Amino acid sequence: MLGRRVASFPLIAIALFGLSACGGSIQEDSLEENVTDQLEKMAGQRPDEVDCPGDLKAEVGADIRCKLYAGGEEIGLTVTVTSVDGTDAKYEIQVDER
Repeated sequence: MLGRRVASFPLIAIALFGLSACGGSIQEDSLEENVTDQLEKMAGQRPDEVDCPGDLKAEVGADIRCKLYAGGEEIGLTVTVTSVDGTDAKYEIQVDER
């Protein structure tokens, strides 16, 4: 089951490129899609859905709580910005332990 496999990869460092320079945030749709893609790469199975409540500020230390849905399970996760360089941001995904 994906939830158990995702839990074995609690910290995933990824980069998202092309931040909105004027808005200074990672757009919700882009964030959800990128997190879903990264979880699929790590777990070998695509989550049914990743849902975040809004945009993520492109500031080091900014974070957002999201939900991962897979196989009928709901698992929380936190996305935290670790660095910002111009319009490029890197962030970590911390999946809650089950």
